[in-house]
Amino acid sequence: MRFGTLDGRFVALRDGLAVDTGLDPLSALARLDSLGASLPPFPYEESSLGAPVPHPRQVFAVALNYRPHAAEAGYRPPADPLIFTKFPSCITGPFAEVTLPPGRPDWEIEVVAVIGAGGFAIPRSQAWDAVAGLTVGQDLSERELQTRGTPPQFSLAKSFPGFGPTGPVLVTPDEFPDRDDIAFTCHLGDELVQHGRTSEMIFPIPELVARISAVCPLLPGDLIFTGTPAGVGNRRTPPRYLRPGEVLTSRVEGIGEIRQTFR
Repeated sequence: MRFGTLDGRFVALRDGLAVDTGLDPLSALARLDSLGASLPPFPYEESSLGAPVPHPRQVFAVALNYRPHAAEAGYRPPADPLIFTKFPSCITGPFAEVTLPPGRPDWEIEVVAVIGAGGFAIPRSQAWDAVAGLTVGQDLSERELQTRGTPPQFSLAKSFPGFGPTGPVLVTPDEFPDRDDIAFTCHLGDELVQHGRTSEMIFPIPELVARISAVCPLLPGDLIFTGTPAGVGNRRTPPRYLRPGEVLTSRVEGIGEIRQTFR
């Protein structure tokens, strides 16, 4: 199934129509398997969709989870997942205009796992059961702040307003032909800047869910940004950063695309 948010309400989407579940996103995700429809279906415009989870309580992210990206960054593939957080206030909708801060703003397309009922110490074998669905995300990053000190300042540099666009919809794992092998692309204007498949992750989604939940109880609506492939701007020659007026389009097979314009 496909879900989204319209005016803060969690809706089921099918054939160009939306059905209000009668719940806010966090309440709906806590019991996704038993949701019913409270109102007749109605037409909607995709441009009206907000972030599938506008106000998550926890937002996790994973560094260097694709070998080519680790290589371009000058690192060996990590032996354990490198987990950091994005602050929830950075989350915005799929078609939001984002104000660029001073510095070196960069792009990172990511597949985002959205937690359903959640839990603590979830076994890897049961991890997909804890995932309500997948959505498209951008882990926008300001590299000057990120690399200013040692160790790097990941969380703050990736949490400016609008630095966590997600959407346009949440798609349940059963909708994918292979939920462990999903293609995705990122274009800056007309230029393809990133592409990859989730099967290329060093630590796939079930491993991430198990590792994170072994320490932090996962809550309904939590987001896990699962990592980015090679092609980020700060590793290009010469480096390339986002500029006002540009359009960044991030697409994930089976979900759709998000588009950010910058000012």
